[in-house]
Amino acid sequence: MTLSILLIFGLGTTELLLIALLVLLLFGGKKIPELMKGLGKGVKSFKDGMEGMEEELKKPSEKASSSDQTEKKD
Repeated sequence: MTLSILLIFGLGTTELLLIALLVLLLFGGKKIPELMKGLGKGVKSFKDGMEGMEEELKKPSEKASSSDQTEKKD
């Protein structure tokens, strides 16, 4: 999938290498792992938030179906 996105923007191997070299020059070798660690934490936090949202969306439908069942029993 990532490759198809890069092809849409017309980025080839040469362009990707130049971008990587530019990032290395701007941030330095010691700062890049810290940046990637922060990026990884952000992605993990986003995924956890999305899972929490899915659970919240399912809860009302479960409550509604359980209340419908209790009403039918009465």
